[in-house]
Amino acid sequence: MPQRTVLLVLFDGVQSLDVTGPLEVFAGAELHTPGTYRLRTASPDGAPVRTSSGLTLVPDRALADAPAPHTLLVPGGQGTRSPGPDPRLTDWLRECGPRAERLVSVCTGALLLAEAGLLDGRRATTHWAHCDKLARDHPSVEVDPDPIYVRDGHVFTSAGVTSGIDLALALVEEDLGREVALTIARHLVVFLRRPGNQAQFSAQLAAQTARREPLREVQQWITEHPDGDLDVESLAARAALSPRHFARAFQAETGMTPGRYVDRVRLEHARRLLEDSADGIEEISRASGYGTPEAMRRAFVRTLGTAPAEYRRRFRPVSTR
Repeated sequence: MPQRTVLLVLFDGVQSLDVTGPLEVFAGAELHTPGTYRLRTASPDGAPVRTSSGLTLVPDRALADAPAPHTLLVPGGQGTRSPGPDPRLTDWLRECGPRAERLVSVCTGALLLAEAGLLDGRRATTHWAHCDKLARDHPSVEVDPDPIYVRDGHVFTSAGVTSGIDLALALVEEDLGREVALTIARHLVVFLRRPGNQAQFSAQLAAQTARREPLREVQQWITEHPDGDLDVESLAARAALSPRHFARAFQAETGMTPGRYVDRVRLEHARRLLEDSADGIEEISRASGYGTPEAMRRAFVRTLGTAPAEYRRRFRPVSTR
């Protein structure tokens, strides 16, 4: 098995966890299967860098002295944004990025790849708070704000901070197999694939948690029973409120209508089953509260722009297909 060089780019204002999270994953893989990864770090001039949290990182070398890696990993952080990235870094990425067999960004590292022209014509993601900026500043990039990570050919982009660990585990699984990746995930005490891992926000995170206990209990009930009777009248009865009072209070305290919340929970449940189970489309549509495959298909196309079968093909891990 060939040894893969993984080069992590460092710069002032880098987010430390964007660096150390993936680094620990690849280091764990090398410890488990020696000779698989050679880990290197480099900064524009080879000098130590100060992370956004004040931690000092000492690189192995300057970017100009770094050999062409198999996997080039570009982290994010404040240094990717205002007052602007180091031009030495973007110039180097523009010249050397295309030589990498695998190009990876974590969080706002996608902004650096885009600035270097390496995401032109590609689908990509970044931290949810910066997706609008990526789309606005780089209209040639197809920005998907939803997934934890996106693969477009040999280019991988991930969402915020800890998603770099998710992506690194996926790369190790691709390189060395599921058992090695699972061993590393257990050692780090993280999910190999976090539940519903294709969404940056679950329905529960996208909505606020209600202040009043009866409404919080209704939120939990919806989550646990997506295939139940979830019309406003039934939910209002569970909260011991009139339908009008319930609908008004639910929206005031969660930021969305009961119907919208139910839609999100059902879509999230269906996505998780498509990603993680071998259940058929008809079975998943019933379990998720859609009733029929056609109703589920309409919900997927309306919200995600793709049908359930295509979603499963794109996002279900190869090892479980």
